Amino acid sequence: MQKQVIKTNCPRDCYDSCGILVEKTTAAIRALGDPDHPTSRGKLCSKCAVAYNGVWQDMEQRTSQPLKRVGPKGKGDFKPISWEAALNEIAMRLGPLIETGRADAILQTHYSGTLSLIASSFPCRLFNYLGASEVDPDSICNAAGHAAWHLMFGDSVLGLDPRTMKDSNCILVWGANPSHSAPHTHDMLMEKTATIVVVDPITTKTAEKAELHLKLKPGADAALAFGLLHLLKKNGYFDKKFIHENTIGYELIDATIDSSTPARTEAITGVCQADLQRAAELYGIGPSVLWAGQGLQRQATGGNIMRAIGLLPALTGNIGKPGAGISYLNVATIVAGLDFDWLEGNALNEKSRKTISHMAFAERLSTPKEFQALFVWNTNPVASAADQAKLRSALKREDLFTVVVDCFTTDTADYADIVLPAASFLEFDDLTYGYFHMLLGAQSKATEPPGLALPNQEIFRRIAGALGLNHSALFESDESLIEAMLAQMKVDMTFAEFQTRGHIELGDSPFIFFSDLRFETPSGKIEIDSDNAAELGISRVPEPYAEALPDNGLFRLLTPASEHWLNDSYANDSHLLSIAGTPSVFVHPKDAERLKLKNNELVILSNESGSIELNCRIDDRSLPGTLFSYKGRWPKLSGGVNVNLLHTPKTSDLGESTSVHSTVVALRKS
Repeated sequence: MQKQVIKTNCPRDCYDSCGILVEKTTAAIRALGDPDHPTSRGKLCSKCAVAYNGVWQDMEQRTSQPLKRVGPKGKGDFKPISWEAALNEIAMRLGPLIETGRADAILQTHYSGTLSLIASSFPCRLFNYLGASEVDPDSICNAAGHAAWHLMFGDSVLGLDPRTMKDSNCILVWGANPSHSAPHTHDMLMEKTATIVVVDPITTKTAEKAELHLKLKPGADAALAFGLLHLLKKNGYFDKKFIHENTIGYELIDATIDSSTPARTEAITGVCQADLQRAAELYGIGPSVLWAGQGLQRQATGGNIMRAIGLLPALTGNIGKPGAGISYLNVATIVAGLDFDWLEGNALNEKSRKTISHMAFAERLSTPKEFQALFVWNTNPVASAADQAKLRSALKREDLFTVVVDCFTTDTADYADIVLPAASFLEFDDLTYGYFHMLLGAQSKATEPPGLALPNQEIFRRIAGALGLNHSALFESDESLIEAMLAQMKVDMTFAEFQTRGHIELGDSPFIFFSDLRFETPSGKIEIDSDNAAELGISRVPEPYAEALPDNGLFRLLTPASEHWLNDSYANDSHLLSIAGTPSVFVHPKDAERLKLKNNELVILSNESGSIELNCRIDDRSLPGTLFSYKGRWPKLSGGVNVNLLHTPKTSDLGESTSVHSTVVALRKS
């Protein structure tokens, strides 16, 4: 049987941005790791290897034609309809809102179900052109961190080219778990000659393999940062010349650093003084990298935490030189020069557009006067959003016209009036990029979409046509978009040539960000003291805050990423579900003994947002008083709810962002 091999790239929301080989025969396709790719190096991670060759090719699971609701919202009862009928229904429901100047009553929510450039960005052109409202995508994930490092460094998406880590002495991984969220990068980290130090309240697989694990109490990150700064200063690792020339506001935190003694830091954080001293020594010798995970800032004081840990490179001069740097996101397309404003059509409507936080999504959607139509694409909020009970109630509104675009009939799709079938990344051409590695990739069509499914961008072109719109930007072809993006990013080859090559790494040598020591802040320096922070109503400078521990027998609940799926992508793959086992909560042995809990018995977690029954797993990877349960399960495949039911919609201190890792719950036997 003749076999064709097609190079493509993974567009998932993942640090790795892997290369893929698709082996295609007349009977089937098979996705494998690209041996020529610097990250995948010939293998896919366990989750992608299973899902891409499993549920993503299961045509009985995929959406393959437009669907119209025929039963109560939430039941998932639909009948198949034609594209013409679906588009006519959408035009009929949206037309009056647009014609009466109420386009802001149309709300779109989207995120990172796919991160290929056209499919994740082009649909925004329609909503921006109309003046529709938007749920801030990053407020469910990483907005606090972006806001914090913008205040401090003037940038949160450029800071580290991982290739420079070959020159690092220490890599400090704070609040990230590459073993689950970047498995290939985890392997690459462990191959480095640099010493790996991990800060995490859970003993992750990355923490297990690190030279040093600082297992701190949840919410004590800023206090830990100041404790490390105390030792860095005491041991002579502060770069006084760098501080004087490139920062403002050090004098406002000097006394606070002096008072953050090892004894005080140990009492607050639970990290022993010997480990504090060792970590400060390793980081201080330098050159050192700080990798701040996105999970880190999903706390009530996440913005302050990010500013506090940002003091480590700012005061030791570990920025702007080989082997050093800061990493939150390192967006390769921005380095290359892509114009995201153009791609998303932000200039198509000069009027300001309404944006709401995910933390207000359920509450605001419950108000009929504000929103009359909802578009959900590239996301599954019934599995991932806060305030789940209220959100489900809002989605049941009969006067809310809901359209869901997806490859699968997700929990959210069950509440739709119209479901539109989306093509997967294996079924259309696009471009991919890394947000950790400096990689651009060709996403190449390897097979036809099932039935009548279409790429996201084509779906929204057809909706624009059905609405009678005629602006050329709403109908720009994939070919034109790809050609323009390659030109903007100075990729000197045609798309066909790029497809043959598969990927490129940017630059002939590692980028050293901030090498000119110029920062896009008002002062042009690293702003320890920030006027903008004061205007936002937060402290001018970072503070050594630590969140109070729950009392009255309550627990801090952490919901980290699973090794089996990516957010809630792949959580409908039967093989991955069987490997993951029963939905569980992990309880420290001391807490289990106090509550007389047994391994594998059922327990109930509850708070003001709801309650959920989970399997009890006794496990010492967390600290006493802290529970953890992996996120990402589809509720309808997990007894009707998932652990996100307990996500109370409380905003962090910056960015109106999630504080999900500050969730507090009660625990009892079922």
